[in-house]
Amino acid sequence: IIRALPTKEMTMKKKKLRTRAEAREWLQAQGLTAAAWARANNFPVRVVQELLRDRAKGNYGVAHDIAVALGIKEGEPTDERRTA
Repeated sequence: IIRALPTKEMTMKKKKLRTRAEAREWLQAQGLTAAAWARANNFPVRVVQELLRDRAKGNYGVAHDIAVALGIKEGEPTDERRTA
């Protein structure tokens, strides 16, 4: 039997994504408010709060970047955040 070598995707561990509640708990465990975390990471405070309250979905733009940074969703930062 010939077996294929594992691909990069197969060998990479999937990072467990956080729920919004878990992200809030993580911030609290770090001793940070959502506003302090937002300022430290150059994100708009209001968008971070809306994302954590499930008012923003995090599908596009800055909300997407925040969701990725908080571990709520997989993905890459948008082009604006990569160059910033």
